[in-house]
Amino acid sequence: MPPYTATSLKSELNARGWRLTPQREKILQVFQNLPQGNHLSAEELHNLLETRGEGISLSTIYRSVKLMSRMGILRELELAEGHKHYELNHPHPHHHHHLVCIQCNKTLEFNNDSILKQSLKQCEKEGFQLIDCQLTIMAICPEAIRMGWPSALPSNWACTRAISESHE
Repeated sequence: MPPYTATSLKSELNARGWRLTPQREKILQVFQNLPQGNHLSAEELHNLLETRGEGISLSTIYRSVKLMSRMGILRELELAEGHKHYELNHPHPHHHHHLVCIQCNKTLEFNNDSILKQSLKQCEKEGFQLIDCQLTIMAICPEAIRMGWPSALPSNWACTRAISESHE
């Protein structure tokens, strides 16, 4: 069951002085019906709604997903350089991280509780309160490698340097 319904979203919006507009409700419905592991950019959401005949402007979509992200309803992800994607913010134990191919943008989700536990431990050590923990691993998928990309990893990438230095 999704953590947010139109009723709970309406309550949260009203408590913060906002209204549940028909556009926000449609956006919430799209995210509730997305298969697990799918993420949408504002542009992809706009195109999806357009194909359904839902005329919501791109600027309204941008404002709505930003608002829903600030409220914790959506989770904002930067899966590719400069490209923000959104997903429904499911509570733990659904907490997950992302493995992203830098060539084709293929994105896989994975769970690793030790990352979350280490993040919490570090926050506690520094007196911080953990809000979210997102790990995005940028890599090259097997299909992109088979297609010949890249022929060699750039030596100036921090991880490439760190890996080669640790093997010396």
